[in-house]
Amino acid sequence: MSFELTEQSERRLWERFPARFPAKIKDARDGFGEGLSLSDASATGARLISRDRFYLNDSIAVQVQVPDGQSPMNMKGEVVWARQKENSSWEIGMQFHKVEFMHLTRLYKFINPSLD
Repeated sequence: MSFELTEQSERRLWERFPARFPAKIKDARDGFGEGLSLSDASATGARLISRDRFYLNDSIAVQVQVPDGQSPMNMKGEVVWARQKENSSWEIGMQFHKVEFMHLTRLYKFINPSLD
C-alpha cells in the first residue's frame, strides 16, 4: 500500500546519501532504534523506517543518534509520503522544515571520512 503526494525523485535537487542511524521520535520513551531508524538523508529531507504508521502531513520531530560523541541530532519536518513494506514496517519520507547544511555534515562525515 502506498500513500504518495508526488514523485519526489523527479523533483529532487539534492542527492540522497545513505545514513543508517538509530533514531526516535523526540520526547518518546522508546530508546534509539527501537521502532524507528534513519535510512538515508539529503539536504531537504530523510527516509525513515518505522514499525509505526505515520500519515501524510504529520509534523514530526526526530532525534538521531550519531556516533560522534555529541548530543542527538534533532530534525523537524513533515511526512510527505508513507509506504507499508512487506514485513509490516513503514518507509516514511520526511521533508525538513528548514535546510541546515552544516547540521547534515555530522551524518555525511560517516559515509565520507575525507571531510574530517
